Parts: sequence; C-alpha cells; structure tokens
Amino acid sequence: MTDTPATAAANDDAPEESLFEAPPMGEQERMVEAILFASAEPVTLRDLAGRMPHGCDPAEALVHLRKRYEGRGVTLTRVGDAWALRTAADLGFLMQKETVETRKLSRAAVETLAIVAYHQPVTRAEIEEIRGVSVSRGTIDQLIELEWIRFGRRRMTPGRPVTFVVTQNFLDHFGLESARDLPGLKELRSAGLLESRPAPLPGGEDGDAEDDSQSEMFDES
Repeated sequence: MTDTPATAAANDDAPEESLFEAPPMGEQERMVEAILFASAEPVTLRDLAGRMPHGCDPAEALVHLRKRYEGRGVTLTRVGDAWALRTAADLGFLMQKETVETRKLSRAAVETLAIVAYHQPVTRAEIEEIRGVSVSRGTIDQLIELEWIRFGRRRMTPGRPVTFVVTQNFLDHFGLESARDLPGLKELRSAGLLESRPAPLPGGEDGDAEDDSQSEMFDES
C-alpha cells in the first residue's frame, strides 16, 4: 500500500523512536544497587549516571531503592552528595567484632575536629581563638592524614589564610548526611566534649599531657 502525500507528511511530523530506550525502572534499581554494593566508597549521582545505560534516571531509581530498603538490616544512606549501602544504625553493635581499634584521638585533636565541624569553614587562628590555646601542626596534620578534614577556600582577608572543612569520609564514618546532622550540645556533653577543665595558661599550646587525654566520640577504628 502506497502512502498518500497527507499520510507521508503525518509520518514526517511524528516523533522518532529513541534508539536507546532506557531499561525498566525495576532494572535500573538493580543496576544502582549493584554499583553501590560493589563500591567501597559512596557514589555520587553523576558517577551512577556515567555507569548506567543512556536514558536511565538514577535519581528516581535511588528514591525507589531507598523505600525498598526501609526497615531492613542494610539501608541506603546519603553521605554528602553521594550514596552508599550501610548497616542499619540500630544494628551497628553486631559489627563490633569486625572493628579493629588502632588508637584514639587526643583531646586536642577531638576539640579541633569538633570546631572545624561546627564552624566550617574555619581558619587555624579561629580554631585557636575558640579553644583558647595554640593548635600544634601535628594535630592538624593528623586530622588531614585521617581524611577527616581538608583544606577549604582561602579567606579574602589580609594574608589570605586557608580554611579547614570536614570531609565526606568524616560524614560517612559517623553516619551523617551533612554537617547539619551533627549532635547538639546535650549530646556533646554526654560524649564528654564539653566537660569543664582548668583554663589553659596564656600562650599555651597543644602539649603531650593534653594529647594523652582521649575521647570516646571520635575513636579512630
């Protein structure tokens, strides 16, 4: 049968079918699940889109997948701008035997880390002003080595001092979606971070005696 001119024109106006039809949403969920399961680090939406077939919608797949994991032993957790599969928070005690504790952070490191987390971006001078003592370079270096803080943007002030911010590894370690989810004053007091102590001597600095103090909240494991 030969198309009439009118039929041919109508066919020309019809939208072309995509040569790269996206898989069903159920299959996209399985893809996202497989990628997250195999990844040792949280995966961003951009990375998911780059690995999945053309036309996929990883953002929508994450929404469905997160609902599917609600109430399960493993949950889909947002870490900063990335996503990861993590053990449910209330079942963390089951993993204690799998955790090897190597050392604990000194009080100086804990206080410095807390200040960065709550005041980021913050300069070294601002950290020292808040703590009331000088911050040794070793304390900063230790937190950077642990990949819990990193260099931020320089301040547009005289000398252009560098600032510090917490990392995605810090958020992931403590099960936080963002720095806004940090515990409040009551939780900090319970953790011993706000306990009273003698005022530091003027011009004091992080010393060996202070570094020997340890906190349970920021145990490195």
